[in-house]
Amino acid sequence: MLRMLSILIAMLVFCSGLCWGAGGSSGISADEAKTMLKDGNARYISSNVKHPNQGMDRRKLTATEGQKPFATILSCSDSRVPLEILFDRGVGDIFAVRVAGNVANVDQTGSMEYAVAHLGTPLLVVLGHTKCGAVAAVTQSADLRGNIVPLAKNISVAVATARKNNPSAKGDGFMKDAIEANVWQAIEDVLRTSPVIVDSIKSGKLKVEGAVYDVETGLVVWMGSHPDQSKLLDNKAH
Repeated sequence: MLRMLSILIAMLVFCSGLCWGAGGSSGISADEAKTMLKDGNARYISSNVKHPNQGMDRRKLTATEGQKPFATILSCSDSRVPLEILFDRGVGDIFAVRVAGNVANVDQTGSMEYAVAHLGTPLLVVLGHTKCGAVAAVTQSADLRGNIVPLAKNISVAVATARKNNPSAKGDGFMKDAIEANVWQAIEDVLRTSPVIVDSIKSGKLKVEGAVYDVETGLVVWMGSHPDQSKLLDNKAH
């Protein structure tokens, strides 16, 4: 009986978190969210950072009133891509989903769905980066083992697309193409498998964009929406 009561309490606590999240929108538009990210990145590059929302007051506010992130970002786990730092943001600003190669499998997509549907983030960004080890491993046909193998399947599709689109590309030029193709592939994987995110885009509640971060210069280059977004949104699989 005591065990059942503990489970019931845990479920109620979890449910209350979801219910708050459903009304937890930051109250800003996707365009405003993108501007905030771009402005923060510009401050980071110029070493004029403000470190907003990183003090004790912010911690207390988010602890008592919950989180209201203004952007969801799917990025690589690479230690050179620290999201809150490169966008000069703070606690509760970015809902971060990080995985090697910024791929979008079920766990990553489910996490993004939570941020979009329950936290109301108006902007979803898939952020690739230069010198990505995961993409490089696939382009170089490295001997991958263990659980990296299924993760790399998504990237393999992107690499094949990059080769098809520019068969003469080599070296750094091909890596650039592959990294960008991998961003588009992740967005495509999300739109093909997530009715939640597709419906949010169709209703005007969400924008999804791609971008690439340069680990040397610190600059985030924005790629915009997927070039085939309209077709993907009308996919009969949804």
